[in-house]
Amino acid sequence: MSTGTRPHADILLAASGVLDRDARDLVLVGFLAFVVPLLFICVLSGPERDRVDDFYTAGRGLRPLRGALVLAGVYLSAATVLGTTGSVAVYGYDGLFIALCTVLSLGVLLLLAAPLRRRAGYTLGDTLALRAPGPAVRIAVAVVTLSACVPYLVVQLSGAGTTTAALLGLSGPGVERAAVVMIGALVVCATVFGGMRGTIVIQAIKTVVLLCAAAAVAGVLLHRFGWDTDSLIGAAAQGSGRPDAYLRPGLRFAAGTGPESTLDFIGLMVTIVLGVACLPHVTMQLGAAPDAAAARRTVRHTLVIVGAFCLTTALLGFGAAALVGAPAIVRADPGGNSALLLLTAALAGGPATGTGGALLVALVSSAVFLTTLAVVASVTLAAAAAIAHDLYTQVLRRGRTTEGREVAAARWASAGAGVLSIALAVGVQGWNVQFLSVLSLAVAASSLLPALVYSFFWRGLTRSGLLWTLYGGLFCAVGLQLSGPVFSGSPAALFPDRHVDWFPLQTVVLVSLPAAFLLGWAGSVLGRRRAPAAAEHHRAGAPGPR
Repeated sequence: MSTGTRPHADILLAASGVLDRDARDLVLVGFLAFVVPLLFICVLSGPERDRVDDFYTAGRGLRPLRGALVLAGVYLSAATVLGTTGSVAVYGYDGLFIALCTVLSLGVLLLLAAPLRRRAGYTLGDTLALRAPGPAVRIAVAVVTLSACVPYLVVQLSGAGTTTAALLGLSGPGVERAAVVMIGALVVCATVFGGMRGTIVIQAIKTVVLLCAAAAVAGVLLHRFGWDTDSLIGAAAQGSGRPDAYLRPGLRFAAGTGPESTLDFIGLMVTIVLGVACLPHVTMQLGAAPDAAAARRTVRHTLVIVGAFCLTTALLGFGAAALVGAPAIVRADPGGNSALLLLTAALAGGPATGTGGALLVALVSSAVFLTTLAVVASVTLAAAAAIAHDLYTQVLRRGRTTEGREVAAARWASAGAGVLSIALAVGVQGWNVQFLSVLSLAVAASSLLPALVYSFFWRGLTRSGLLWTLYGGLFCAVGLQLSGPVFSGSPAALFPDRHVDWFPLQTVVLVSLPAAFLLGWAGSVLGRRRAPAAAEHHRAGAPGPR
C-alpha cells in the first residue's frame, strides 16, 4: 500500500547538493559550532529551584521587548519560514496573502492578550476553569491541548530529521529516523532541564539568528538585482512560468475545479489567522509577561518583528522564483518548501562557492534548524504542562501536592510527550504528514478559540456549553479532516489508495468553527434549562424539617 510522498526529503539536499564537498564540510562545521553550544545554554538557563512558577512561566518577569523576540520566535515556525517563501515563489500574489495571514493572526492575539494574561494560570485549563471549575473542564482542555500539540510535534520532528540527514549529505529512511531520535532527544533534554527559562533563551536567540539570516539573503539578493525591486518582481513573474497570472489573485486554487478550491483557499486563510493565535504554546507564552498591559505591548512589538520578517520573506519568494524558477522549486518539493534553501544555494554560487557563500548557506541552515528546535521545545513544554498541571496536579491529586513534585511530574511529562512524538515521527518517516500541521491549527481555531471567546466575552456560558464547545470543535475538526481529501482518495493524500473522503474540502475550519460556536450556545442554553429543573427536583425530594 502506498503511504504517500515525501515532500521534504530533498529540501536541504537540493541546496547542499550544488555545493562541493569542501563547502559542505564548512557548512557542517559552522552549523555544529553554533547549534550545539546553544542547546547547552538552554539547559544551563533552567530554573535553579523546583518552583512551578519558574518552570512554567519563568517567574512572569519577561519584559515586552525581550518578550516580543520570544513570541516572534514562537510564531515564526518552520512552516512560516519555509512555507511562506515557497508560497510566494510558486503562487505569487496568493502567496502574499499567506504571509499577510501570519501578521493578521497577531491582531487576533492582540485582542485576546489582556484577558488571557489577567486570567492566566499556568495552562489554558487554569484560564477556562475560572468560568467552570471542576475536573471535567480541565480534562477537556488537556485533551484538546494534546490533540493540537502532538500532531504539530510529529510534523516538526519529521522535518527536522530530514533536514539534519540532508545537511550531513546523507539520505534514506534509516538515516532520517536516526536523526529524528537524535534531535528529539536533544530537545527533550533541553525542555526537561530548561523549562520556560531555557525555552525563552533558545527562542530569543533563534529570532535574532533568523532575522539576520533573512536580512543577509535579502541583501545579497537585492544587490544581485541592483536594489531594483521592480526588476526583481518582473524576473520573478517570468521565472514562475505563468507571468500573466503570477501577480493576479487566483493562482493558488486555479488548478482546482468548482467552488471547493475557492473555499479551500479561504479556509486556509481563516485557519492560519485564527489557529496560530490560539495554539497552546502561543497562549502559554503570554503567561510569562508581568501583567496584562505588558502582554499587549509584547504582542504589539511582535507585530513589528513578524511584519518585517514576512515582508522579507516576500522578497525572498520573488527571488527564488526569479533565480531558481517555480517549476524547479515544485520539482524539488511540491509544497514549495525548498525555495529558501535553493535560493540561498543559488546566491552562494553553486559548486564554485567560496567561503562567504558557504557561510551564507551555514547561516540559513542554522536558522532553519533552530526554528524547528525552538518550536519543538515550546510545544513540548505546553503538552507537558497540560499533563502535569491539569491532569496530574488538579485532577488526579486535586491540588494536594508540592511544587517539587509538580515540577518533577512536568519533567517526566516532557520526556513522555517527547518520546511519544519521537516514536510517531519515526513511524511515519517517509509519509506525507504535512496535513497534520493544518490539523493542529484547525483544532486550535475550532475548539480553543470559541472556548476563549465565550469564556471572556459571554456571561451566559455554562459548564455544559464550555464542554460542548471544546469536545464539539475537536471532534468536528478531526473527524472532517480524516474524512477529507488530504487523508485519503487523492494522489497527495496520506493514504491515496483508500477512499473515505466523503468531505470535499481540504480545510475544515469553515464548518468546524461555526459548529463549535453553535454547540457552545446550545449546551449553555440546555444547561440553564436543566439547572432549575434539577433544583426543583432536589427540593421536591428533600426531606422536610422535623
